[in-house]
Amino acid sequence: MNIPSPLAPLPTTTQHEQHGRYPRAESVEDFRHNLAAVAARMQAACQRVGRDPAGVRLLPVSKTMDEAHIRLAHAAGCRLLGENKVQEAYRKWEAMADLADLRWSVIGHLQTNKAKLVARFAAEFQALDSLRVAEALDRRLQMEGRPLDVFVQVNTSGEASKYGLPPEDVAAFLRGLPNYSCLRVRGLMTLAIFSGDAERVRHCFVSLRELRDRLRDGVPDGVGLGELSMGMSGDYEIAIEEGATVVRVGQAIFGARSLPDSHFWPTPGGPA
Repeated sequence: MNIPSPLAPLPTTTQHEQHGRYPRAESVEDFRHNLAAVAARMQAACQRVGRDPAGVRLLPVSKTMDEAHIRLAHAAGCRLLGENKVQEAYRKWEAMADLADLRWSVIGHLQTNKAKLVARFAAEFQALDSLRVAEALDRRLQMEGRPLDVFVQVNTSGEASKYGLPPEDVAAFLRGLPNYSCLRVRGLMTLAIFSGDAERVRHCFVSLRELRDRLRDGVPDGVGLGELSMGMSGDYEIAIEEGATVVRVGQAIFGARSLPDSHFWPTPGGPA
C-alpha cells in the first residue's frame, strides 16, 4: 500500500520525552493494559490516514527483560518478541522452550560469527545490511534445513552512529540477495533519529517509504518489499501515518529498562 504524505504535516508529536519513564509492567493485567493502550494509539494513527489497522503488526521488544516478565507478557498474549542481542535472545529461547508458540525476532546488528545462532532459533531477522552476513546466514540456514524472513536495514537518518545501508546502496544490495535461497526478503527496516522534533523523525519514515516505492517494481524475483518495519515507543504513531507495517515497541509495553540502551545497541542506534 502506498501511503501519500499529507499536504500539511500531521500534528502528531513524538513521545520520546517518556523514554526511561514508563512504569514497569509487573502483572499479566499490566501487560494487557499496556498492549491495549498501544493498540488504541495504533488504531487512531491508522484512522488519521485512512489505513486499515489490520495492516500494521505490533512487535513487542523484550530486550533487557528477564524470563519472569517475558512469561507474563506471553500470558497476556505476546507470541513474537524482538531482541537486539543474539546471545541474550538465544538464552531466552532455550530457557522458555516450554512455550512452544513463542517466537523470536532479532532486530539488532549481527556479526557473522553469530549467524549460526540466528539460523537455529529466530523466526525473523530485521537488520540485514551486509552480503557477508547474508552469506553466513544462508549457509547456516541450509544446514538447519529452513528459510528465514529478513528485512534489509536502511540508514535513513544519515547518522554515522547507526547501522544500515545508505539509501543509494539498497538497489544494488537487493539485486544480490536472490543468491541466498534461504533468505526470504520481506521488506525494509529503519531507525529514525531520536529527536523531539517530530518532522525530523517523520522525514526518516517518509524516506524509507519513498525508497521502497521507487524500488519495488524493479526488485528481482523472490525479493519482497511489502513490509516497512519502522517506529518504536516514542514515534510509532508517526511511523504508522507514513506507512509502517511493523512497529517495534518495547518500553511502552514492558516499562522502562534497568540498563541503558547503549548496552544493547553497539553504537547509539536508538531506543525501542
